[in-house]
Amino acid sequence: MKRFLLLGSLAILGLLAVLYAAGRGWLGETLHAGTPLAQPRVPGPASETEGAKRVLFGDFHVHTGFSADAYTLSLPLTGGSGSHTVADACDFARFCAGLDFWSVNDHAEGASPRRWRETVETVRQCDAVGRDASGASDLVSFLGWEWSHMGTTPENHYGHRNVVLRDLEDASIPTRPIGADSPAQYFQSAPALVRGVLPLITGEPAYLRYATALEETEATPRCADGVPVRELPSDCRELTATPAGLFAKLRDWGHAALVIPHGMTWGMYTPPGSNWEKQLSPEQHDPVLQRLVEVYSGHGNVEPYRDWRGVTVDADGVRRCPPPRDDYLPACWQAGEIIRRRCGDAGLAEETCEARAADARRHFVEGAAGLGHLAVPSASAEEWGDAGQCRDCFSPAFSYRPGSSAQALLGLSRSEGDAPPQRFRLGFIASSDNHTARPGTGYKELLRTRMSDARMARVKLPIGAPEFDPAPEARPADPGDVAPSEWIERERAGSFYFTGGLVAVHATRRHREAIWEALETRETYATSGPRILLWFDAIDANASGGRAPMGSHLTMDREPTFEVRAVGSHEQAPGCRAGTEERVGADRLARLCGGECFHPTDTRRPIVRIEVIRVRPQRTADEPLADLIEDPWRSFACDGDLEGCVVRFSDPEFVAGQRDTTYYVRAIEVASPAVNGGTLRCEPGDAGPCTQMQPCDPWAPESEDCLAPVEERAWSSPIFVDWRAPDAAPAEIARAP
Repeated sequence: MKRFLLLGSLAILGLLAVLYAAGRGWLGETLHAGTPLAQPRVPGPASETEGAKRVLFGDFHVHTGFSADAYTLSLPLTGGSGSHTVADACDFARFCAGLDFWSVNDHAEGASPRRWRETVETVRQCDAVGRDASGASDLVSFLGWEWSHMGTTPENHYGHRNVVLRDLEDASIPTRPIGADSPAQYFQSAPALVRGVLPLITGEPAYLRYATALEETEATPRCADGVPVRELPSDCRELTATPAGLFAKLRDWGHAALVIPHGMTWGMYTPPGSNWEKQLSPEQHDPVLQRLVEVYSGHGNVEPYRDWRGVTVDADGVRRCPPPRDDYLPACWQAGEIIRRRCGDAGLAEETCEARAADARRHFVEGAAGLGHLAVPSASAEEWGDAGQCRDCFSPAFSYRPGSSAQALLGLSRSEGDAPPQRFRLGFIASSDNHTARPGTGYKELLRTRMSDARMARVKLPIGAPEFDPAPEARPADPGDVAPSEWIERERAGSFYFTGGLVAVHATRRHREAIWEALETRETYATSGPRILLWFDAIDANASGGRAPMGSHLTMDREPTFEVRAVGSHEQAPGCRAGTEERVGADRLARLCGGECFHPTDTRRPIVRIEVIRVRPQRTADEPLADLIEDPWRSFACDGDLEGCVVRFSDPEFVAGQRDTTYYVRAIEVASPAVNGGTLRCEPGDAGPCTQMQPCDPWAPESEDCLAPVEERAWSSPIFVDWRAPDAAPAEIARAP
């Protein structure tokens, strides 16, 4: 008997040792950055030009398997097909998407010294392919990372930013990327023994490799705080808790860099009631480093402002749930209605159900960022309906937070004495935020589970906390009560992943310095994916050539006049251009692109209208933003000419109002089918505007693209026009902040 117990104990200890070794990553293979193909792309159409400048398209928001969330998408639990490398991203940008430039932006919080070194080397290799003697390249490759801050309340939340570096030489690159030290660490990994169980119960070696990746991050010690960046050791992970800390560290390095906020309205991690007011300060906003903002990505549109909120805060700082409006249903309110209905169905007294509904709303608003839905056990997508969503927005981000929108940024202003007002004078870009190493995925609306992050809605671990029954009573929204895979509303969120946008620049050539100059001067614009051509100029005698392009900052004492020219994107032919398969190889082309590349025809889509948005920044902090943001202020119908649409307009109210004003434009294409174009695909009825809906099933086959017509668009960078009294100094044009 003793021998049996001894052998059993040894067997158990042996199993635990194997599980521990597997969970610590000792049994898995290491993911490397890879080597890109040493082949330039197949020559295609020349870049569109206007005068001395051409329009170039790129993607400044790309994740590879070096990001933990991106690695998760490669696993069998999401239907993944294996890890995607930095080299994959390079080859996709060059051969599938046909981009002019791109950057890699893996999450710095999960970085390790080895991953960073390999990323640098692979990006250099990618950039060297196809470069001519002048330094111009068929694909200009930039190095970068993402600083991913997540707070639990509006007061401690700062959001996500991409950092992009100009240069690739050792002397111009930080020793390590700089990550965010966040209050909400939602992506902490499971204990080693739990991680070791996954490959055992699934039989999938991919989970061994996953554990190896997590262990490499955890084995990298945190850098000491308060030490100058150049005095830190090379083998530590550098974190900072605020944008001020990020800006200070980048200034300490002294390298050419840009910091680009994104996802400001994403309710998945942004606390309800968040806004950018606390960041409008000399410490939390650096106008030299922070010149651009991402208004659109594969995770949705963050442009429009609305005057509704997901929660309100009273004078005592207490968070409360606002009542529904005709144009918005707060998710906290719907939480109460779900519990009320369940309670009534259970036959409980009306007063009991009313009290439980109030408790549900309270638990929702007290929940950590984006996790209020956990207050309602096992609520279905049908129960939530379109609660928390922007009903009249183009391809909006999920659970929209309008106080942090791009339009809100433009409207905010703070003044102290005679000093110039503090404002966010940011140019506009878009990108993909793709997590499978696929820059520029918006060239065709197909292959939903490859060309968008739709598989993020599939994440559901085979082990974890038990499911809750649909109880008729709410509970505190505690993330510790459920598995991490339950923290995101998978069913509804799966309808808000899109194929992604692009950043466009007006540059003299496809060259690193020329592209960077356009970025620094904000001569940029955003598209929702199609390669729409857009020019937006102020007609100004003080500017070179009598015009000041988008991104300019002017002072005037007269009526400003503007001109817009927009040309629709090319219709796409199926497949890839001749010669692509020979350069890439049939198997690699199928894995990277699914056999579908950027393949423009000679036919363009018509532009149907030009919309002008006017924003008059606050004079005092108590001016309501809703009164200052006019969207659209003007709208011009286009005649459908495939050669494009040109409009000219002026603002006769500028002189009478004598206040600074910001203008930007949207060029709208004719409607065409898009992945998740209908988001929840709501149908109105007697019970409301979303009585019935058909959310895109996260586990729908790849052939189901959930297509619906949308009006794809391009957003120009703003032109900032400040009022100058007639007796002041002569009018000026300023391209720097």
